[in-house]
Amino acid sequence: MNTVAIVDYGMGNLRSVAKAIEHVAPQARVRVTSDPAEVAAADRVVVPGQGAMPDCMRELDARGLRPAVIAAAHDKPFLGICIGLQMLFESSEEGGVAGLGVLPGRVRRFPHELMVAPDGSRLKVPHMGWNEVFCTPGSENFRAAPRGGQVVLGAARRTT
Repeated sequence: MNTVAIVDYGMGNLRSVAKAIEHVAPQARVRVTSDPAEVAAADRVVVPGQGAMPDCMRELDARGLRPAVIAAAHDKPFLGICIGLQMLFESSEEGGVAGLGVLPGRVRRFPHELMVAPDGSRLKVPHMGWNEVFCTPGSENFRAAPRGGQVVLGAARRTT
């Protein structure tokens, strides 16, 4: 049986994530855990999160989860949600903190001057919810989405 560890470092929407994983993988054993040994033993790892990068990194370290999360991101199927994904990068301009360094790059805010819709209206950042997708020609992003297709987004940062 596959085990999915949902990492509890005190900063996440754990119940919602656990219920979603149970729904899409009913055969899996889903465990919400703050135990590094359980994270290391799991077949798959999910790191959800919400909050500010400095707080999330501090809480991850306070629970001794950093080595287990880094190893999991390198060695097994891994899903980082929101700040759980951002923490994988080298650094963040939010609080000027170092990330886990699994992925190259720096997490930054979207530039205000680029937050303009095709009709000239200002785009709201952070953006949460369903929206139409317009891709740059040749872009690999959302390539499976039909032109003008609807996707759910939650974005306030980008990487460089």
